[in-house]
Amino acid sequence: MLKKVLTVIGAMALLTATQAQDSTKGTTTLTYSVDAYYKYDLAGKASNNKTSFTNTANSFELGMASIRVDHSFGKVAATADLGFGKRAAEFSYNDLANPQLTLAAVKQAYISYQASSKVKFTIGKWATHVGWELLDAYSNRNYSMSYGFTNGPFFHTGLKADIALGGKSALMIGVANPTDYSTTSDIHQVAIAQFSTGTSDDKIKAYLNFQGAKDLFQTDLVLNFVLGSKWGLNYDGTYQNTVAPLGKMSTWSSNALYLNYDPSSKIGWTLREELFSDKDGIKFAGAESVMATTLSANIHLSNLTLIPELRLDNAKNEVFSDKDGKGAKSATSFILAATYKF
Repeated sequence: MLKKVLTVIGAMALLTATQAQDSTKGTTTLTYSVDAYYKYDLAGKASNNKTSFTNTANSFELGMASIRVDHSFGKVAATADLGFGKRAAEFSYNDLANPQLTLAAVKQAYISYQASSKVKFTIGKWATHVGWELLDAYSNRNYSMSYGFTNGPFFHTGLKADIALGGKSALMIGVANPTDYSTTSDIHQVAIAQFSTGTSDDKIKAYLNFQGAKDLFQTDLVLNFVLGSKWGLNYDGTYQNTVAPLGKMSTWSSNALYLNYDPSSKIGWTLREELFSDKDGIKFAGAESVMATTLSANIHLSNLTLIPELRLDNAKNEVFSDKDGKGAKSATSFILAATYKF
């Protein structure tokens, strides 16, 4: 099956590269990326990892290999974004349940139509608008993921409209399958929306995000601040009210702050502080709350970025394990990751 998929990808790349040479057939862009990492957990316990994509201990791992094709012609544009590896599999976790489908390798696949200068319609599967962090490792300054990202949503499959409101403001509204499903027979679909705005100089940007359905309400606020030529600050706060396993409505929330410092074009630093609260235990049984501190360096060598990272998670209760397998309130890990985009 993988051989067939790779053959299709190769054919797509050859066809679109040929089309790109003829301006009458539109514009095509190809993007490739690879990431890998080594993770060392001080207790040697993979179970101490409670967030996406790095559920390992003391081993070398492939994150994901990706190829993305973007093609536009006139008012129509299409994107096919494929990924292979643990990140892609965890991202499309619901699609793995059906071995007859190859949808788990499809990170994004959508078609857009620019109806006017102010309105664009999109149908297909795309990464969620909710939150600050993204699936592709090269798009994040921290390699490990936040609790807010881990608890979703990851993506939506449906129809949306992007509406320009003038200036820096815009509105997105849409309807989609239940969260993180590429295909489903569930009749209860999800309403999604985003309002975005910012200052004229782009030094402050704000995104108010929403998804809602029967027994689901989630709101999310992302704020970006440019503090100077070397400093930046990002905030991502999310709140979700949903049905717990026993059937009652329960809530969880995440508040994450990212402080960025770039002393030069060759190196940057990001400190992420996150408070994750789940007192009802619907996402993280027994934790109630976790304070996670992550310090990451980004060392840029052309298209290659090296990310050494130190992470300390502190929980209210003993949800982690020590070297002897006994309960512990904290876990410490180190990651050395590499991302390459070309």
